[in-house]
Amino acid sequence: MSLNARLEPVLYLFAGLFGVAGVALAALAAHGGGEANLAASASAMCLAHAPALLALALGNVRLRTAWLAGLLMIVGTLLFAGDLVTLRFSGSGLFPYAAPTGGWAMMLGWLAVAAGAVLRVRP
Repeated sequence: MSLNARLEPVLYLFAGLFGVAGVALAALAAHGGGEANLAASASAMCLAHAPALLALALGNVRLRTAWLAGLLMIVGTLLFAGDLVTLRFSGSGLFPYAAPTGGWAMMLGWLAVAAGAVLRVRP
C-alpha cells in the first residue's frame, strides 16, 4: 500500500475538521468582537485548505506528492490558525514564529502540489 493510500483517511479527516473550524471561526469573527481579524485570518486558512485536502485525498492515485503536500498543509494550517486562535483567546501565541512557520509549511505544501505535475504517475 502506497504512502498516498495510507494517508487518504487522514486527508479526509482534516478536510472535514478544517471545514468546520473555518465556518466556526468565521462566525466568531462576525459575532465575537475582540480581535476579529485574528479569527477571520484563521478561518480563511482553514477554509482554503479544507477543499485542497479533499482534492488531494481524491486525487492521491494520480499525484505522487499528495502525501507530502497534505502533511505540509495540515501542519501548516494547524500552526498558522492555531497560533492566531490561541493569540485571540489567551493573548499569547503557541510559540514564537508559529504563524510564519505554518505559513511557510502551507506554501511548501502548495509547491509539493506543483512538483506533482513534474513527478507525475505514469499510466
